[in-house]
Amino acid sequence: MRIPTSLSVLAASAIVVAGLAGCSSSNDDPASTPTVTDTVTAAPATPDATTTPSVTPSTTSSPSATSGSGSTAAPAVTTCTSSNLSAAIVSGSGGAAGSTYVNLSLTNKGSSTCTLQGWPGVSLVGSGNGTQIGKAAKLDRSSAHATVSLKAGASAQAQLQIVQADNYERSQCKPAKGDGFRVYPPGSKSSIFATYAAVTGCKSTSVSLFTVGALHQ
Repeated sequence: MRIPTSLSVLAASAIVVAGLAGCSSSNDDPASTPTVTDTVTAAPATPDATTTPSVTPSTTSSPSATSGSGSTAAPAVTTCTSSNLSAAIVSGSGGAAGSTYVNLSLTNKGSSTCTLQGWPGVSLVGSGNGTQIGKAAKLDRSSAHATVSLKAGASAQAQLQIVQADNYERSQCKPAKGDGFRVYPPGSKSSIFATYAAVTGCKSTSVSLFTVGALHQ
């Protein structure tokens, strides 16, 4: 039996088309893999970490704390104490109405400046052993009491009023000869001694003979 020529042509064409279809389907599988690589480059989380260097400039302000370290601070001026003071009774304004006025002088015997402010504590002592005679001196609170700065060798003075013991009956006063005054610098709990044998005190604590003013220069 003879096959028509037109059928042979159609059959050949069908074989060619089938072959091309087979080739194209086998090439489609590798083409799908490149889409996986896109997910790797889509994670730029690390750039956020690069913002942290913006915090470090604040540390540059620290040098300002040491900018003055090159200078030497002046030594602080301290309060005068009994250890760097000497005391003496010097002449004052004289006397009137049964009283004598002298000056209690405190001198800085140290090597550096110190300060005093206020009233010294003053008591008459005797018997050659520092026994207190009568009441301590009253403080004249009406006197000015500014801070006094004493350089080495400088002195401050306080007026001391001494009422004569003879103004009182002996039975009331109970007079006793003094050797001098025990002096407490302002704010100090230790004392120094100022010799002054020209005074008689009263042992009786009912009599007040001494009044001291504030220190001044």
